[in-house]
Amino acid sequence: MLLSIPILITIIYLMIELNHQLEIHSPLILKPKEYTKKTLGPNNKYIVWVEISNTHKSMEVMIPFFNVKPQLIGISNDELISIKTKIKPLQSDDEEQENDYWSAYILKSNKSKLVQIEIDYEINNTAIDKFKCLWLDIEWGNYGPFGFLTKFNGFVLPNYSNIYNCNNSNRSFVKPIKTHILGSLDNPINILRSYIPQDYLPTDVLTIGESPLAIMQGKYIDYRNINVSLIARLLCKGFHPTSSLATACGMQTLINISGLSRVIISWLIGGICKSFGIKGVFYRLAGEQARLIDDITGTTPPYDKSIVLGPEDTKDFCRKASKELKVNVAVVDVNDLGRVKILSANNMSKSSIIKRALTSNPAGNANQHTPLVLIRPDEPYIDSHNN
Repeated sequence: MLLSIPILITIIYLMIELNHQLEIHSPLILKPKEYTKKTLGPNNKYIVWVEISNTHKSMEVMIPFFNVKPQLIGISNDELISIKTKIKPLQSDDEEQENDYWSAYILKSNKSKLVQIEIDYEINNTAIDKFKCLWLDIEWGNYGPFGFLTKFNGFVLPNYSNIYNCNNSNRSFVKPIKTHILGSLDNPINILRSYIPQDYLPTDVLTIGESPLAIMQGKYIDYRNINVSLIARLLCKGFHPTSSLATACGMQTLINISGLSRVIISWLIGGICKSFGIKGVFYRLAGEQARLIDDITGTTPPYDKSIVLGPEDTKDFCRKASKELKVNVAVVDVNDLGRVKILSANNMSKSSIIKRALTSNPAGNANQHTPLVLIRPDEPYIDSHNN
């Protein structure tokens, strides 16, 4: 009788794991490639090209519809005079459709297609300085052996106006740097190069928040794309309500990244250790993303409806950025509670200086749009600044 209990538990676990492994997802991936912007006073036109790729080696997938909803961030509907969207889908390898009707087509395995999107809009003159960026919300259908599902992708078309000239000099020892709203069309190293004050020194430390870097790497997920399992609904109940893993979608995101087996085992061991007063075991066992996932509302708009993951290859990024810019670079995770975590830095000997400088969270966690902070290592000043 006692032996039957672990056998039953093992069978149930294997069935859950098998169901997770056999779950079929669409192999199509949508990514923005490049864009242009033309401005003539209140009249503006964005042209963006997005690429749809079929990553499967044999499966063919159909795209029955493709809808785009643009949203101007920073201004109200009363300040928007007009907005028009035009989609230019590709009908076949050699044909481009002339009207706005989207005809369903098949995307073959290991192939990709470009879709051109044009957005023309006019705003009131009084709203020009308030306009922050254009957010494109794309809703598109995937149809194939997995059945039918609707995917959602969103990304920012940047607006650089009136920003670049705001960061000319570093007169303070800890300087938050304001940028435009960053997105996956931005190159992280180019952003650092564009916004760093002109009088920076090679001994300075330029830090970037982990979430802004992840966003530029495209490491965020629309919550509407997450298919929540029963296991995720159960496991998330074991976390504090403020945790990003306390929701079914946040937990399912971690399961999709780290694997069901690893998350369940980490949850069980973590729960046992917690009962003996040992905290944080789950996060150490469940993988790096367990600590870095930010659930919806955890990031500034327009990413407040997305689950933002931790950035990838942070060590390589810091090394390359430091080499190109001739300044120390670090990727950090900072909150308003005085917690400073350095994910990577090209020069870890600067760790104590970075932590002291960022303890007061000078960049903020609200809508300041200051993802970069330049630190000038004058230790006495930093110590007195934080005291």
